Amino acid sequence: MLLTTFALAAVLCGIEYWRGVRGTDWANNLAAWAMYLLVAVAMLPLVPFWQGRGLLDAHSLPFWLAFPLFFLVADLGEYLYHRAQHRIPFLWAMHSLHHSDPEMSATTTARHFWGDQIIKQVTIWSASSMIISPTTEIASAYAVLGLWNFVVHSAVPLDLGRWSWLINTPVYHRRHHSCLPEHYDSNFAAILPIFDVLAGTYRRGQGLPPTGLDRQPRNFAEVALWPLVFSGLLKAPKPAASPGA
Repeated sequence: MLLTTFALAAVLCGIEYWRGVRGTDWANNLAAWAMYLLVAVAMLPLVPFWQGRGLLDAHSLPFWLAFPLFFLVADLGEYLYHRAQHRIPFLWAMHSLHHSDPEMSATTTARHFWGDQIIKQVTIWSASSMIISPTTEIASAYAVLGLWNFVVHSAVPLDLGRWSWLINTPVYHRRHHSCLPEHYDSNFAAILPIFDVLAGTYRRGQGLPPTGLDRQPRNFAEVALWPLVFSGLLKAPKPAASPGA
């Protein structure tokens, strides 16, 4: 699965490079990805995760019914959590790392603060399993479908136009990452924009507007401690004075 993920990211990055996309913060994107994977392997198994039987037991349902139900529940959870990330200060302090990439690319997909997955583990991921307990096959299929997020964050100008409410696309999601004020608070969907439609946050994409935040991590250490850096609790060191200054 990991090799498939890397391969997809490499193909998308190749397309972006061919299209002349430059300015992505590749180094910090890869650093964030490495830390995220390390925590997923070393720490996440130690975090309590609800594993009891759900209100619906996918083991007693056919795959063709159980998987769409689980997918809808999980994607709704991702939507609600994403809304919370833009409303709750400490969640935004973490999530802002994702939005700080000055030029979106496929690698922006992995630009998340490492601690974010721990909070998801005890909230929306556990809640989804409480509603419908997934089988191993369903969990695997959901992970494969999640690779679509690499396409969504890429700089490939894929747009469904008036049909953009069907599935998230790069142009649709680019509006969410836009640094233009008129694009704020829209298009929070993970994969299914229907939740944006129902909540009133749906807007059709408009090309590839500029992205990024005023504040960006400058090195590996700032990526690792990003919420403290972003919140101003950890002051960045002042540059050394030049000789003779």
